[in-house]
Amino acid sequence: MKIGVSTSSFGVPDDSPIRFLRARGFEVMLNPYGRRLTPDEATEFTADLDGLIAGLEVLDRTVLSSAGQLKAIARVGIGMDNIDQAAAADLGIKVSNTPEPPTLAVAELTVAAMLGLVRDLEGHARDVRQGVWRKRVTPGIHGAVVHLIGFGRIGRKVAELLRPFCPEILVSDPAVDPEAELPGARLVTLDEGLSRADVVSLHAAGRATVLGPRELSLMKRGAFLLNSARGELVDQDALLRALQSGQLGGAWFDAFWEEPFKGDLLGCENFIPTPHVATYTAPCRSSMEMLAAENIVRDLELRSASQ
Repeated sequence: MKIGVSTSSFGVPDDSPIRFLRARGFEVMLNPYGRRLTPDEATEFTADLDGLIAGLEVLDRTVLSSAGQLKAIARVGIGMDNIDQAAAADLGIKVSNTPEPPTLAVAELTVAAMLGLVRDLEGHARDVRQGVWRKRVTPGIHGAVVHLIGFGRIGRKVAELLRPFCPEILVSDPAVDPEAELPGARLVTLDEGLSRADVVSLHAAGRATVLGPRELSLMKRGAFLLNSARGELVDQDALLRALQSGQLGGAWFDAFWEEPFKGDLLGCENFIPTPHVATYTAPCRSSMEMLAAENIVRDLELRSASQ
């Protein structure tokens, strides 16, 4: 059977998952483009596959329907909103993901970016490179109000990593039971959290816009925004205006509306972009990719056994 790997960096630097698949007799086809596949490329790539180890490319009903032999998809990562799961179910395609390994890697980069934004590491470094030796007073995290939008695995881990800094942590998540105990955090409405926070960090699922012009206007002037989840959670034009006007003091994004990202936001000195690398620690990538390989083997073997 043939397994395709669409995530562009699979097996780099550890090719154990590829060797694992080949040792079990599978033919492995790697992404030939070195980037996220377009829908047309995904259609062509999946045409004769039995299994797909997937990244963030769009796998909608059109793509899946054209993959006549496809029996299983193993997503490398947590979110699966790029996969039409109803279509997969209709077509008898088993879908899995790897929710545990990314948690710490994404949370630690989020906290690193938060500290960098709040202490303006980028601005200070830019000054020094330009020959300006200027010491500016910046906010800190200690005692700040941090609003986490989304409180799943990653949101909870971010809260845990922040606790030594003693911030006030506010949480907005419609999936959290209002009666649930949230040690060190308090559940609030989205509007309350936005209006009170010094720092807002997005960890929500899906692609629906959460922060549009109204929501960004509710934030404290000079507050900071972080997004390691999905670009679509934020209105891009409204974000640009908020950064240019000083409504936001700065923003860090690791996920974008399209990738590679080339939008006008890159012209804002208070916008810090990273190329979707939150999961890119060696332990995280190795664990995610091996788990995806194990998932695809399990699901293909179960499918073969049932036929």
